[in-house]
Amino acid sequence: MNHVIVNCRVSKGIINKNIYGQFSEHLGRCVYEGLYVKDDDNIPNVNGIRKDVVDALKKIEVPVLRWPGGCFADTYHWKDGIGPKESRKTIVNTSWGGVTEDNSFGTHEFMELAEQLGCDAYFSGNVGSGTVQEMADWIEYCNMGGISPMADLRRKNGREKPWNVKFWGIGNEAWGCGGNMSADYYADEAKKYATYMRNYDKDFSICRIASGANNADYHWTKTVCEKAGRMIDAITLHHYTVTSDWDHKGKATDFSKSEYYSLLHNTFKMEELVSNHSSIIKQYETSDHKIGLIVDEWGTWFDVEDGTNPAFLFQQNTIRDAILAGINLNIFNNHCDTVVMTNIAQMINVLQAMILTDGDKMVLTPTYFVYYLYKKHMDAMHLESYVDSDRLNHDEEEVPRITVSASEKDGKLLITMVNLSADEDAETTVYLSGFNPSDAKASCVTGNISDHNTFTTPDKVGITNLDVVVDKYNKELKVRLPKSSVCAVEVY
Repeated sequence: MNHVIVNCRVSKGIINKNIYGQFSEHLGRCVYEGLYVKDDDNIPNVNGIRKDVVDALKKIEVPVLRWPGGCFADTYHWKDGIGPKESRKTIVNTSWGGVTEDNSFGTHEFMELAEQLGCDAYFSGNVGSGTVQEMADWIEYCNMGGISPMADLRRKNGREKPWNVKFWGIGNEAWGCGGNMSADYYADEAKKYATYMRNYDKDFSICRIASGANNADYHWTKTVCEKAGRMIDAITLHHYTVTSDWDHKGKATDFSKSEYYSLLHNTFKMEELVSNHSSIIKQYETSDHKIGLIVDEWGTWFDVEDGTNPAFLFQQNTIRDAILAGINLNIFNNHCDTVVMTNIAQMINVLQAMILTDGDKMVLTPTYFVYYLYKKHMDAMHLESYVDSDRLNHDEEEVPRITVSASEKDGKLLITMVNLSADEDAETTVYLSGFNPSDAKASCVTGNISDHNTFTTPDKVGITNLDVVVDKYNKELKVRLPKSSVCAVEVY
């Protein structure tokens, strides 16, 4: 028997809704074909934004969307993507396959997408090949409500009111594709850029986000926080999970049970990374200035699907991906005192996507359904939770059988549990301390570890209802978690 304890008297605070953020880069078929289409594509759209994709994404209540990169951001010059489309400059996407883009999807089109989704925008600014003036102008263009050169240019291009874009990244992966900078050099650059990132409304403040570490580069986080911490509001972390190493990423659907457990074992590195980077960040906070941690690139990374462009990073998405997503979201929820946003890579057709498209066809992935199950954690009060269970050992790579996170909002609990076992259901008793249950319902995403949805079988993986027994007297729940499942229990 497995035991989960939810202590409703202890909390780390509110789970920021932006932990459930998304990422859309100009990479492969994420933006063009995935999110944005043209009239001659004959795909239903609203102002170029795919209607089927937006309708699906609205159901998971996307809170924030990062754009335009990624490595692409530090080659992107935003003024090339505004004004009449027929007069916009083309751009060669040197980061991802050397594809020539026509810049028909720019600031106005992205903000149209954000407005259709009802989400906040997170712009990644160009520090690597751009200038301070260029980024300052972009913020003025988006956020200035009065009279100014950039506000007038925005109005000329058809937008009267400012968008009030809140989240602004000071470059991306400055240690790598964003300029190959040292930590000291970047910290000075971050201070310089932050100086000119203005607020244009006394009632609205932007969030200045520093380019953070790659994996366990704790020196980077320490240096940037020490030198620039007072001028930034958050710092990022990037960490992808691969099966073995970067030379042996493995296949998305054709994998062994050993590879399954190896991937899950590796993804628990995120717990260590978040804990250690958070500890460093807290050293540089003051009573009136907190620095948040934003994991704005994470997820699985496999070899591309056979027959596809290697630079487009198109991969399928299985129950294994869903399990990994559930594990990581539980980690982020349980670190909500420092983690203020995450952005899984990426929203459409790239890496661990929510949605795959092929022409006018669309399919939802197992990861999409995990986000659907977890969405009620957004802006809920985190609750302390524990698991008393054995561990799974496969080829000497050990993982816990169950992971958990819990929250409360409007007098209701949401408990999300992941059963990592590929073979065994998990009979589980959930003990509620400080909460009197009257009823509960449960659902999950489950299947064989390689199960996935395709354009010919789009409904193989979805959401399944579970039985849950409520013991009001003992304040207990009993639920059988299926093998390889991500489960959500709502308690009333």
